[in-house]
Amino acid sequence: MSDGGLEELFSFRDEPVEEVAEPVAKPKSRVWWFVRQALLIAGATVVTIAALRAGGLHISVLLVVAFFIGLRAVLWAVSEVAPPALPKRRRGSDRVDDGRALDSLRAAVRRWERNLDRAHEDADLYARNVLPVLAELADERLRLRHGITRASDPKRARELLGDPLWAAMHDRGRRTAKTRELETYVDALERL
Repeated sequence: MSDGGLEELFSFRDEPVEEVAEPVAKPKSRVWWFVRQALLIAGATVVTIAALRAGGLHISVLLVVAFFIGLRAVLWAVSEVAPPALPKRRRGSDRVDDGRALDSLRAAVRRWERNLDRAHEDADLYARNVLPVLAELADERLRLRHGITRASDPKRARELLGDPLWAAMHDRGRRTAKTRELETYVDALERL
C-alpha cells in the first residue's frame, strides 16, 4: 500500500490500460499486394478515361495511369508513417461524448475527485491518502518558494501555511475535512 504521494497522484494504477492483442494475420504475399494495387489502378483508370471521353476530353492513358500510380505511392507512404493506434481504455469514464480520449491531466483530476469523494465518508482513507499528499505538496511549495520544509524550519513553515492547514497535516486522528475546509487548505497552498 502506498503512502498517497505524488507518484500515486500521477500514476495510472487505478485505471490500467487494457492491452488489446492484435489478431495474428497471415503474412500477405507481395505478389497479392502488387496484383491488388494494379487492379485498383486499372479500375480507376478505366473509370476516369470513360468519364473524360464521355465529356469529350481526350487525355493520354499513360498520363492517367501515372497519376494513379503516384496517388497510390503517396497513400502508401502516408500509411507507413501513420502513428500507432491508441490503446483502448477499460473504463468509459475518461471519454467525452463524442468518443475522444481525454488528456492525462484531466484523468488525474477525475481520479482525485473520486478519491476525495470516497475520503469524505472514510476517515482512515482521508488520513492515508489525502493528508500525506497535502503535506507533500506543502513541503514542495515551501521548498520552491521559501527554501524551507516543515521539518527544516517548523516555526516559519507554520507561519506561512497558517494554523488550519498546519493543524490538519499534523493531527492524524482527525475526522475527514469538509469541502469548505479542503478549499481553505488549497487556498493556503496556492498563496505560498
